[in-house]
Amino acid sequence: MPLVSRTRFFTAAALAAALLAPVSGARAADTINVLLDQAKIVQLPPGTSTIVVGNPVVVDVTMLKGENKVVLTGKGFGETNLIAVDARGEALGESVIRVAAGEKHLIVQRGLERESYHCDPRCQPTVSLGEAIGQVSARNGAASSAPR
Repeated sequence: MPLVSRTRFFTAAALAAALLAPVSGARAADTINVLLDQAKIVQLPPGTSTIVVGNPVVVDVTMLKGENKVVLTGKGFGETNLIAVDARGEALGESVIRVAAGEKHLIVQRGLERESYHCDPRCQPTVSLGEAIGQVSARNGAASSAPR
């Protein structure tokens, strides 16, 4: 392979590796695991000014000012991605975020309604973020339709 082609190949390979580097600083194949209704702090690549979340229903992301870190809060089950972008709009890295229930949690899903239980050692009902929002909406709807 000629020297010019070899240089272009290695430059392209280095650029591809930099763009595919996950946000957490781990290998590209790694996934950031977050528990439902739990928060996790993750380090962003240097120079990150904007973050993009594929599905905000799965995870909530809050940037911490001046620390180049984010807080990930699991809101719903599933996977989504997180892309770190610099001030010029260039992607600095991307990670997959997987949200799952903890080992001691039981989730009962009935259509759109969800009930959560914490099981240690016996299962007791708990209120999770999604359920709390639904309960508040139902209460507000009932209050606004009540006769005055």
